[in-house]
Amino acid sequence: MTTTTAPPAPSAPSPSAPATAAGRAGLTLATAFAPAVWGTTYVVTTELLPPDAPLFAGLMRALPAGLLGLLVARTLPRGAWWWKAGVLGALNVGVFFPLLFLAAERLPGGVAATLGASQPILVAFLAVLILSERLSPWRLGWGVVGVVGVGLVVLGPGAAFDPLGIAAGLGGAAAMGTGVVLTKRWGRPEGVSAVGFAGWQLTAGGLVLVVPTLLVEGVPGGIDGQAVAGYVWLGTAGGLVAYTLWFRGLRSLPVTATALLGLLSPLVATVLGVLLSGETLAPLQLLGFALALAALAAGQITPASRSSRSSSS
Repeated sequence: MTTTTAPPAPSAPSPSAPATAAGRAGLTLATAFAPAVWGTTYVVTTELLPPDAPLFAGLMRALPAGLLGLLVARTLPRGAWWWKAGVLGALNVGVFFPLLFLAAERLPGGVAATLGASQPILVAFLAVLILSERLSPWRLGWGVVGVVGVGLVVLGPGAAFDPLGIAAGLGGAAAMGTGVVLTKRWGRPEGVSAVGFAGWQLTAGGLVLVVPTLLVEGVPGGIDGQAVAGYVWLGTAGGLVAYTLWFRGLRSLPVTATALLGLLSPLVATVLGVLLSGETLAPLQLLGFALALAALAAGQITPASRSSRSSSS
């Protein structure tokens, strides 16, 4: 038996889009909490966690938080969502986390942050390939401005360019960029909360990391109270809470605009470095900070199409 669904009335908003400008602004701010918290990863990794254990750090950030999300939501995937959750969890978590920690360990935070800031550019092109969207010169251009701005803020004359660290930084950006676009393509199943959706992916990503962690690193020594606090912070605020807000926002907001919110991560990392070390930003760094913020804000705007401007004139 074939059923048909009547199209929504022209005046009705899209079910996945905020109904008002204020609603979208609020959703954008909530989504921005995720990359802001992720900006603490660099200082937590270098100051609190045992060194040379990126796989274990990724595992501890993902699996406990994912299991907590499953416990809260009490919802498991069904049908095709078993393999889809596995793919998304591997890209957004299982591959991204260890590469992020490896880049943070082998590169100065500024270099790692600049590589991560390339993600909106990758997402802009992936959206064309995977979502069949038209390339947005507006958001692509602001993505380039954002990378330039972050580079001015965090790159200095003493920046080190470790080949493995650079490969890890770019690989992490590519993995999560692909995961973000696929998340937008597949959406979230009806009846599944954002907490449950985040729990699926964090659990899947954590399971991907179990065997490599045990075979390559094992449990590192020197896990003291500070390290435990670091893992708890990264798993709760930087894991379950951040990914819940991130996936909720990604469901409704444009994918490239959401990716541009990721510029907050290196900016927050820079501010934390200034606060903790007592350093000041040079004028060129302040210019870069302003450029990155401008790119982040401008990327949330959807410019009117040429046909819309012509019809309104």
